[in-house]
Amino acid sequence: MSEQDNVRVVQQAYQNFKTGNIEALLGQMSDNVEWQLPEIENVSFSGLKHGREGVSEFFSQLAEQQDVLAFEPREFIAQDEKVVALGQYRWRVKANGREYGGDWAHVFTIRDGKITGFQEYMDTAAAAEAYK
Repeated sequence: MSEQDNVRVVQQAYQNFKTGNIEALLGQMSDNVEWQLPEIENVSFSGLKHGREGVSEFFSQLAEQQDVLAFEPREFIAQDEKVVALGQYRWRVKANGREYGGDWAHVFTIRDGKITGFQEYMDTAAAAEAYK
């Protein structure tokens, strides 16, 4: 696949997330996808998840624990099988009403039209503070 094809895969993944179509999003992933967020104290959905089941668990926990107030991918950079998406988001923790947000970078690995890897870079201190 071309780099632009890979960007389209990532853009469709974001569209599926934004519309709540998690089943379609999971269908875009390889069976052995690795989904990595930084480890964040008191945040159960942080860390490494393996396979579609692990990613499904991630999205379930995310929906249970926080509401999205804003989520905006703004820029896509592709090279070979990697797509980097840069954006901003804002979340509200359901348990305490605290909000956090900021800039993020997501690095996707795309092979044969499937997402095989994901790594997020974000302000972990802001998230940890919101979950205190």
